Amino acid sequence: PAGSMALAASLLPPLLLLLGRPGPGLGAPGQGVGTWSRFARLPYPQDQLFLHDTFPDGFLWGAGSAAYQTEGGWRQGGKGASVWDTFAHRPATPPGAAPPGPVGGDVASDSYNNLFRDVEGLRRLGVSHYRFSLSWARLLPNGTAPPNPAGLEHYGRLLARLRELGVEPVVTLYHWDLPQALQDAFGGWASPVLPRLFRDYAELCFRHFGGQVRYWLTMDNPYVVAWHGYGTGRLPPGVRGGPRLGYLAAHHLLQAHAKVWHLYNDHFRPAQRGKVSIALSSHWIKPQRMTEKNIKECQKSLDFVLGWFAKPIFIDGDYPESMRSNLSSLLPEFSEAEKKYIKGTADFFALSFGATLSFQLLDSHMKFQQLESISLRQLLYWINSEYNNPQIFIVENSWFVSGTTKKDDAKYIYYLKKFIMETLKAIRYDGVNVFGYTVWSLLDGFEWHRGYSIRRGLFYVDFQSHDKKLVPKSSVLFYQKLIEKNGFPPLPENQPIEGIFPCGFAWGIVDNYIQVDTTPSQFLDSSVYVWDVHQTKKLIKVDGVYASKRQRHCVDFAAIRLQISLLQEMHVTHFHFSLKWSLILPLGNLSLINHTLVHYYQCFASELLRVNITPVVALWQPMVENQELPVSLAKYGAWENTETVQAFVEYARFCFTSLGDHVKFWITMNEPSVKNLTYTAGHNLLKAHAKVWHLYDKEFRRSQKGKISIALQADWVEPACPFSRNDQEVADRILEFDIGWLAEPIFGNGDYPEVMRAWLHRINSVDLYNFHLPYFSEDEKKLIQGSFDFFALSHYTTTLVGSEKEDAVKYDHYLEVQMINDITWLHSPSRAAVVPWGLRKLLKWVKSKYGNVPIYVMANGIDDDQNMVHDKLRVYYIQNYINEALKAYTLDDVNLQGYFVYSFNDKTAPKYGLYSYVANQYEPKPSLKHYREIIGNNGFPGPETPELLCPEEVASCPDCHFFRTRKSLLAFISFVFVAFIVTIFFITYYSKRVERRYK
Repeated sequence: PAGSMALAASLLPPLLLLLGRPGPGLGAPGQGVGTWSRFARLPYPQDQLFLHDTFPDGFLWGAGSAAYQTEGGWRQGGKGASVWDTFAHRPATPPGAAPPGPVGGDVASDSYNNLFRDVEGLRRLGVSHYRFSLSWARLLPNGTAPPNPAGLEHYGRLLARLRELGVEPVVTLYHWDLPQALQDAFGGWASPVLPRLFRDYAELCFRHFGGQVRYWLTMDNPYVVAWHGYGTGRLPPGVRGGPRLGYLAAHHLLQAHAKVWHLYNDHFRPAQRGKVSIALSSHWIKPQRMTEKNIKECQKSLDFVLGWFAKPIFIDGDYPESMRSNLSSLLPEFSEAEKKYIKGTADFFALSFGATLSFQLLDSHMKFQQLESISLRQLLYWINSEYNNPQIFIVENSWFVSGTTKKDDAKYIYYLKKFIMETLKAIRYDGVNVFGYTVWSLLDGFEWHRGYSIRRGLFYVDFQSHDKKLVPKSSVLFYQKLIEKNGFPPLPENQPIEGIFPCGFAWGIVDNYIQVDTTPSQFLDSSVYVWDVHQTKKLIKVDGVYASKRQRHCVDFAAIRLQISLLQEMHVTHFHFSLKWSLILPLGNLSLINHTLVHYYQCFASELLRVNITPVVALWQPMVENQELPVSLAKYGAWENTETVQAFVEYARFCFTSLGDHVKFWITMNEPSVKNLTYTAGHNLLKAHAKVWHLYDKEFRRSQKGKISIALQADWVEPACPFSRNDQEVADRILEFDIGWLAEPIFGNGDYPEVMRAWLHRINSVDLYNFHLPYFSEDEKKLIQGSFDFFALSHYTTTLVGSEKEDAVKYDHYLEVQMINDITWLHSPSRAAVVPWGLRKLLKWVKSKYGNVPIYVMANGIDDDQNMVHDKLRVYYIQNYINEALKAYTLDDVNLQGYFVYSFNDKTAPKYGLYSYVANQYEPKPSLKHYREIIGNNGFPGPETPELLCPEEVASCPDCHFFRTRKSLLAFISFVFVAFIVTIFFITYYSKRVERRYK
């Protein structure tokens, strides 16, 4: 009985056991190359599941900013000009920036004049540290002495306020804003003089602020400074010196960093006891195909970007071998003394990962024809393997949203969730030593080469306003709660439950349309054949000679026998399929009936009953071609035409008459697609359903004793920002348009949802649309309201929706809704999200709106890519969606009476079947066996689950009615038959005795 729960637990195994957690052994240059093959072998889908766990005690949570991006005050307090000031004031707008609006970082977020505003934001978040940068040009306006007292005072006040709040400062000495005076006088980082001048600047900072700072970063992302500042010229100071000058600038940046580290180590560490590192940025890259050559190219890509600076510092003081062998004379040389001086000049590995470099400032030729990706977890593992298992401090990470996004930054939240989840997995699964995480950034600011066209802050800033207030976005609440909980602790609703479904629970499988093959059996052929055994070896028909014909039987249809046997293997109790209206009545009326097909359906249903499987039959299911309507109806308006309503009623009457003795479970319309339905068509469709329901209720229910309803597609819709009232309103609106449109008239008050009418009235008056939602008469409302016996729904996935326009491609202007993707969710090959808890929320929503109505989940399934690995996803899907259905039944008291998996086989529903179909053969997938086990256990029984004794079900047999109503006649016939047998026996017995006497 506990087998299914054990299997459920096995789907979420401790990955440490599966992966083998790496120990703290030393890495070495080139060992990171094993990262790609390792992650390709991880167990699927377990490794991609959301990890509900917390970070280690004492983990550092913070936010960051950079001086030029947020400070503003470019002419205040004696500040000198930086290369970014000069660059931003050029006549040309920085590439990617929106032309209107502020110029560069002149004012930006005005943090220089709002120091306490920013610190209040930190207090609200509850962070443990704040990363910010000092403006070199504010402290040393000319780049060298004398210092600027106003600048020293400003940063002194910031540090004092942070100390009052208990927030640890993480201070960057140089974040791209080199004093313009140094660029003019020496040529900036192209000059060998700069390392010494940077050392002098660092000494000033250590002396004035070192007593209050434990974590120092010498500089941020030297790759961008060197390559795009002095190589391509895309960024300040805009020098287009080509690769040679870019590599030379990097050479000087490494020397400058080493000088500052040794300065601190030799003169300040004993007293101040701080740590010094350098913030290195990287992308992640994956091979186009998993070949040894491609993997080596990926390794080379990381060498050329991250390894360019990391290997000299963390390994041996020299550049990666791949750079040396590929760049020859372009790459400067370090002397042996310089290598020794640079090696080991970092107390921890400070990593920057996200939107600044990834897909933006990474030169395409540095990808080496491989594919860029945003897997922070794999990058962390690569660093761990490549650089001797260093302590890693993530000092910058996030993504971005549109510059027009104000408060509900759902896209930002889900990227943040993904990156933090990957960090947690790197710690818990991969043994990577990460001790801190920094969101970028605290507040909106000037985003470098992209200007104000994007936003990366937790707090919104209106750059056009005078006071520049910080307005918390939804991401503030998300990050705040995450810090409070120190991660994503397990919650009761995240855990599977034990329990079973009630007796008589319908366990089913779905096939859109059964395989119809009316080819007659060989036994129905009355012709006579001769086998030519000497020449052709074939059967030869004998003309004019015929055998006597026999009556047709259902067993003559070989296709039925095969399908029934496959269904029996599943152990399902119900089978759901749709009839083809267009084939049964090709002309749309009773003037032409396909009797052969009707007989086939009769046989199929009776054979299902014979093996104790209940047929669940839909009269109509829309398909692409003509909506699966008879051509004559499809041509003349389809459901737009009221004549289709009456035609559907007559078709239903015919089906009830022809198949009603075998079918007791009817669906009028299966999954009518509201996405492709006009309001007029929907209006007629509802009336057609109601008329058919009443037809069955009045004329057929008493004799056939069946039940009938409509099956609606009902995917769950969740607000993208769970803390946003606007997003909740959008989600409610979409649910009413997607489900309530057809459900409310039937299961509710007989009319359309008020939300729909109000919304259409609004957009028709404001936006000059002309969407008319028809009105029902009072009689029609009475006709439609209550025209159901149960609530049947198809559910496949969950969608996130937001109110703020972020991505034009996924924005619905009509309903003013933005579709959002949670990238931490599992996704199928077709990108359908796997969100089991969405089913439970949907079932609760149906109950809350329509009362304790009996509910059947008529279809629930996921696609695969015909790779057996991906059937593991379907196993997970079935297991967890059914478990959420059990929660709805057990914990929420939802009147759930059945669950059907979609779909039967790949032949009729490619990629969705529990049977694959290859080379005319059906093969069961592992998910079939798993579903069968769940059916066998009637759910997920555990050791404490009370035993449920269900009475044996007797197969429903329509043909048995004749015998049950004629018991006396049967008894008399049985008596006559027995008497006849006994008489024959005695006649035979005495005849033999007489014969022996005669002899």
